[in-house]
Amino acid sequence: MTVREPQSPPPGDLGDDAARLDGLVPHDLDWSVLPSGSVTSRFAAPSGELAVVSLGDPVDPRVVLVPGVSGSKEDFTLVMPVLAASGYFVQSYDLAGNFESADAAPPAGTSYSYELFTDDLIAFLESNGPAHLLGYSFAGTIAQLATVQRPELVRSLALLATPPEPGNGFRGVKILGPFTWMATGGVGAKLMRWGIVTNKNRVPQTRLDFVRTRFEKTSMRSMADIITLMKRAPDLRPQLRDAAIPKLVAVGQHDLWPVELHAGLAERIGAGLAVYDTGHSPCETTPNQLARDLLALYRSAA
Repeated sequence: MTVREPQSPPPGDLGDDAARLDGLVPHDLDWSVLPSGSVTSRFAAPSGELAVVSLGDPVDPRVVLVPGVSGSKEDFTLVMPVLAASGYFVQSYDLAGNFESADAAPPAGTSYSYELFTDDLIAFLESNGPAHLLGYSFAGTIAQLATVQRPELVRSLALLATPPEPGNGFRGVKILGPFTWMATGGVGAKLMRWGIVTNKNRVPQTRLDFVRTRFEKTSMRSMADIITLMKRAPDLRPQLRDAAIPKLVAVGQHDLWPVELHAGLAERIGAGLAVYDTGHSPCETTPNQLARDLLALYRSAA
């Protein structure tokens, strides 16, 4: 296996060079290797200890990137160096129950909840001060909740491939959406795991190897509870529209949900819209274009 450092452009405006740099992302990247200069740590959150990665100078403006269900901090391996090189202190952590935060959990006899995940995020934001916040997929809903509850902790909000509608967030999913009301959280989690580990997403072998290893540590209980939560997402659009911070909805053209639904979310909350020629994971496949748009968002907040 060949392992290469992600190619990071010089700090500043990536401009039209972002797409070219995305074309240079190696297919044999070892996703278990964090970016050069990364610092790993543990954070004592309300749910338990969370695995954290940090990159950059802690005196710089802070960015917090939150991965979604079955994901991890490694999902931002290609984005973090670009943001850090541009003068930001970038942090990410594994959600409770996921990968290296698998032991973080609710009290016995209770379920993973929106309150649990939101309390963890708010505590993490409080620990080092306000940040530019990005929530990826399910974590986009958690990022919205934290923004509404503690607006003073959020300098800007980016929603990456986030379920675009409240209520049953799966109902708008292409092809299977209308049938998701029949599946329980446990069934949904098993279907998600099966689809990912059997490579229905057709990712490179090195990515698949990492994802399979990650699933060995991730709690199926957390996944099942999160799938259940995603079927009753809160409607925070009016509060987000009133939030006096810049906002961005970023999504792949071939995302799980139609781009039209993401565009509707962006319009309802007063956010910009960025669409990339990729699927549900722009942080993996178009990281420089995503970083370019995040940097523009951060500059508008300043």
